[in-house]
Amino acid sequence: MPLYKRNKTGFNTVLSKYFSFRNETKSLEPLSELLMNLRESDFEEILDFLRTNPDVTENFGYYINHLFEGKPFNLSLTEANILSENAFFPEFKKRLLNKILPAVEHENTVWFLVDAISVRTGKDLEYFQSIPEEQLTEFFQLLRIDDVIIRPKVKNELLFSMNILAWRVIGNAMDVEVVNMAPEYRKFDNPFLALQNELDRLNENFAENPNFILNSKDVHYKQIKVYLEQCLDFVTLAFKNSAKYGISSKINQSLLKIRQQLNRMSDIHQVMVIDEEDDVVRKSKQLFFNILNYKSHKNNLLDLVSDSTRLMSHLITNHTAETGTHYITNSRRDYMSMFLKASGGGIIVGCLVVLKLFYGSLPGSDFSHAILYAFNYAMGFIMIYLMSFTLATKQPAMTAATMAKVLSEGENTRKNYVDFAHLVSKVFRSQFIAFMGNVILAFPVALAIIYGLDVLFQQNFAAEKASSILQDHDPFQSKAIFHASIAGFFLFISGIISGNIGNSSVFFHIPKRIAKNPFLNYFLGKKSAQNISDYYAKNAAGIISNFWFGVFLGITGPIGLFLGLDLDIRHITFAAGNIALGFYGKGFEVDTYTVVISVITVFLIGFFNFAVSFGLSMILAFRSRKVNFGEVTEIYKEIFRYFMKNPLRFFLPIRSELDSSAKEMVENTVATKSEDR
Repeated sequence: MPLYKRNKTGFNTVLSKYFSFRNETKSLEPLSELLMNLRESDFEEILDFLRTNPDVTENFGYYINHLFEGKPFNLSLTEANILSENAFFPEFKKRLLNKILPAVEHENTVWFLVDAISVRTGKDLEYFQSIPEEQLTEFFQLLRIDDVIIRPKVKNELLFSMNILAWRVIGNAMDVEVVNMAPEYRKFDNPFLALQNELDRLNENFAENPNFILNSKDVHYKQIKVYLEQCLDFVTLAFKNSAKYGISSKINQSLLKIRQQLNRMSDIHQVMVIDEEDDVVRKSKQLFFNILNYKSHKNNLLDLVSDSTRLMSHLITNHTAETGTHYITNSRRDYMSMFLKASGGGIIVGCLVVLKLFYGSLPGSDFSHAILYAFNYAMGFIMIYLMSFTLATKQPAMTAATMAKVLSEGENTRKNYVDFAHLVSKVFRSQFIAFMGNVILAFPVALAIIYGLDVLFQQNFAAEKASSILQDHDPFQSKAIFHASIAGFFLFISGIISGNIGNSSVFFHIPKRIAKNPFLNYFLGKKSAQNISDYYAKNAAGIISNFWFGVFLGITGPIGLFLGLDLDIRHITFAAGNIALGFYGKGFEVDTYTVVISVITVFLIGFFNFAVSFGLSMILAFRSRKVNFGEVTEIYKEIFRYFMKNPLRFFLPIRSELDSSAKEMVENTVATKSEDR
């Protein structure tokens, strides 16, 4: 019956309507109507009705048993809420299609019955789980379905489901790339094959005696349990080794699928075990709950995205975190070194600002300008990286990953929070001095270059665009803050790119392939090939991420013009250089408001560059490492208390007895990579 035609008439009324006689049909209409009215009725009243109307109860029980008799339910155990594809996007597309247009299933299955009678399986599951256990037990007993779990046909279905899952697990686990993720197991017998052998023995026992009941003291139960645990240990070790060896999305998906199948086998295995008489009805109910639970999550997109991306984001932030350790100053020497590196970055940015001014004055389309801007930014950022200089806003994405790693791997104690607060002060002062180094040098360098060009060519090249430059850096006359946030987002993306390149490099053994390349070894020699390999391992991630960061910054403005949208980027260091050009273009004839608002805007841009990049990176890092967000409030409170007690430590390299412990926190989180497998 269509949903819109159903009338809520009461559970007892529906029972009397359909089961005052023996209903021999297998129509789903009675059960569907009953389920719709079930949640609107008091369950104790339903039980009272069943107790006082034995004929109706017997007919209802006969209908239920008759309806489900002979219908296989292995699909509900082997397919529902288990990945069917070894790649994320095909799986996502499949689940999305099933949500929009549900798949056509064979009608002679429990899978089809559940879909047909339960529109909202999750809500129905919640309702049944809310019923007191003794009431639900009596309900099962009245309908004579309390012994379902020991019926031979049901046990055959359970065993068949376990075998299907075992075959699939072995197929995925024997994949060469999966095996390579856990080389430690090469020294041991394969637990997956041992599991299958034990299942074969269990099948033989059931074939000889269909009434055979598995108990927790049975040797088959114990052996299967041990092998399942060993198989899960294999998967856990493979995931853990990903920090050493890297991982691909395909292998990640395969391992997730194997773990889901092993957990499902464990569920089936547990539900088959009968030790006491009460276990029969309890396990019968558990089978019922399991089927509803699996079905309610069969096309869940959020679970898929969460499970599939967590490890990849963990690996990305793991590699990023290792880079982030270099951006934390631990001493006065480190502090001054950071200032000098940032000053070098400021000098290069000062040059880039002037070059962008000239590129913008060249005739050409928005597309050609986009290419020129992208080239300008990308080459400049790569130069900053290769010369070991620092661009301040590149740091947050790196340091956020480091801090999240520290939190996830440290003990959550008061002392640890204090140590972490001190680490935050070191990170903040590192950002502060990097900002200062960038800004202090970018402004005078850009000013000196534009002045030099004026002297040389007798022309103020900044005059034409001076007004628009200063207006663009006024938050009240432009979207400077929004544009700064866009730049912060791109900083976050560049951090992801860096981490992804680092992961891929390790997983595909790129440095080792370069070192062993026959062509390079023949023409350049073994030493040169090794040098190229070392250079790639050290710099590839940085060069590629800086290149793309430059491309993103360069094309945003022209793309915004092309689309008719007010899109652009604002970066603190470039803002300082551009304001220098604006002042010079005006012949320094600017009012006090312009000077003050320009200075304020520079630091506002820096703040939003930092906040967006750092915030997004922290969210990604927290999620990937399953940091308890309930602890975050306590951590923030401790940071605030530490700031109130020691404000200068957030800006200056003041020594503290906590220096050594904070440094140790960072050093202990750096993963040790290995390519030996």
